[in-house]
Amino acid sequence: QVQLVESGGGLVQAGGSLRLSCAASGSIFKVNAMDWYRQAPGKQRELVATITGGGSTNYADFVKGRFTISRDNAENTVYLQMNSLKPEDTAVYYCHAVIQSRITLIFLDRWGQGTQVTVSS
Repeated sequence: QVQLVESGGGLVQAGGSLRLSCAASGSIFKVNAMDWYRQAPGKQRELVATITGGGSTNYADFVKGRFTISRDNAENTVYLQMNSLKPEDTAVYYCHAVIQSRITLIFLDRWGQGTQVTVSS
């Protein structure tokens, strides 16, 4: 069963840092671009950052200079280093990836279970 498992969320004061991890597991042929999204209460889910298989990155304007996305291809893991956190960063953070199955070669759209990030004033 191909799946994504997240970890690293928690409670932090404004100005602090957290590092989120998301690992893909199962019968994987290839993991394409990996992404981080977030969803705050009463808000739509929004894209935070994306990283390609080759390591190229893109960020939403509201996190540029504060967050860094990276990946470890050997471990099929994506990370989100979050610095200078603000109360408005409070949300459930979800990782996402399109994963090609080693068994069927079809592409599977997978989401992590979500991890809560709470930033206090």
